[in-house]
Amino acid sequence: MSAQAPSSPNGSYAPRMIWIIALPAMVTNVATALIGVGDMWIVGRLEDAAAQGAVDIGAKLFALLFTVMNFLKTGTTGLVAQDGTRDGADAQAATLTRGLFIGMIIAAVLLILKPLLLPLLLGALGAEGAVLTEARIYADIRYWTAPGVFANLALVGYLVGRRQVRAALVIEVLYNLLNVGLGLWFVLQQGLGIAGIGWSSFAAEYAKLGGTALFILLGANGRAVRRALGSRAALRMRALAPFLSVNRDLFLRTLILTIGMAALTRLGAERGAVVLAANGILYQLFVLSALFLDGFENAAQVLNGERAGAKDRDGFLRYVRAITVRSFGAAALLALMFAAFADPILASFAATVPVAAEAQSLAIWLMLIPFAGAASFVFDGVFVGASWTRALLLSMAAAAALYAILLWLTWPLGNSGLWLSFTLFLLARSLFQALMIPSLVRRHLPPRTAAT
Repeated sequence: MSAQAPSSPNGSYAPRMIWIIALPAMVTNVATALIGVGDMWIVGRLEDAAAQGAVDIGAKLFALLFTVMNFLKTGTTGLVAQDGTRDGADAQAATLTRGLFIGMIIAAVLLILKPLLLPLLLGALGAEGAVLTEARIYADIRYWTAPGVFANLALVGYLVGRRQVRAALVIEVLYNLLNVGLGLWFVLQQGLGIAGIGWSSFAAEYAKLGGTALFILLGANGRAVRRALGSRAALRMRALAPFLSVNRDLFLRTLILTIGMAALTRLGAERGAVVLAANGILYQLFVLSALFLDGFENAAQVLNGERAGAKDRDGFLRYVRAITVRSFGAAALLALMFAAFADPILASFAATVPVAAEAQSLAIWLMLIPFAGAASFVFDGVFVGASWTRALLLSMAAAAALYAILLWLTWPLGNSGLWLSFTLFLLARSLFQALMIPSLVRRHLPPRTAAT
């Protein structure tokens, strides 16, 4: 099929769809990451160091708590994409219903455990004194957004799986604008202090939920969604089992990745405050790079999920190659940007000259990490889209085991050894996944015979 292949889910290969899905996803990911920056800026207007530290602690707490639940979005995206070419709108709506159901169960458990879990997490993040007091105010409010956050993950996953990425982008931008606007009003106009940041997040999250749900229910497949929500068939154990299996693997995979990220922070802290601060700057720039490249993961989830659902082996493999090539191209652009501007960017974030010097000495890793992670981000999307989540979990576990060994071996190399280990961890993920793909394709996507 030519490059001008139709963009419907039935078209086996349409390269332009890669950018149609990836670009809005990139903007959405970066916009979401910037919301924490907006909260920090608003609370900074209070000129209260404890309040600003509390927002930072709170942001890390909910990043940990909610990020490991991101499987509700990725799992829903992959399954909805498969349903689109295999069973149609009713099956997609049933998958959404299962995602919402599981999300609400998890939210209920977290809310029941709130009196025990919240103090434990705040203590683990080192909050104490005035910072702890302020962080508790913020976290007590934002914790109640859990049902809205988890429902939104499933709803947005449904939209992305149906290729409605532009709608997801608009919703995310409106959500961010509302959150910042309410924060400014609550904090600076109403004088609510740090509680205003919590209430702005609460109100914006549930406004996002209402708007997204309304958009879906009134959309082209709204009738199918309403039928699925009113039926118990989608929630029978036989129907839930595949969804639970996929999401269990994704949860464990994300948990391992989160622990690997935490190790980067913990081992950096053991080398002193300057190294910790410098590593924190590099880590934030890595996160922004990863969110940018993650747009290709979204494209792979949708397009490879559709091809897996249609049992289209040739289209599946062509998308793997095409998306990977584009991801490496984007990684090259990031590397060139860091090569040209790393020193001033790092200096602008650093609080002191020693921190700036330490961060600038590590700038080479900002140029190498995008290449190390470019393929793994795409392969994550490929595996999720095809529901090869057990293989995804195993590849992550193998890479994490190698990462642990590398951290021990490279400790004498100082802070550069830490970043070398992290870079090799990302590269190992790519290699393990690449080695798995041929056998997974042979097992799940047999070549079509001449008769078909």
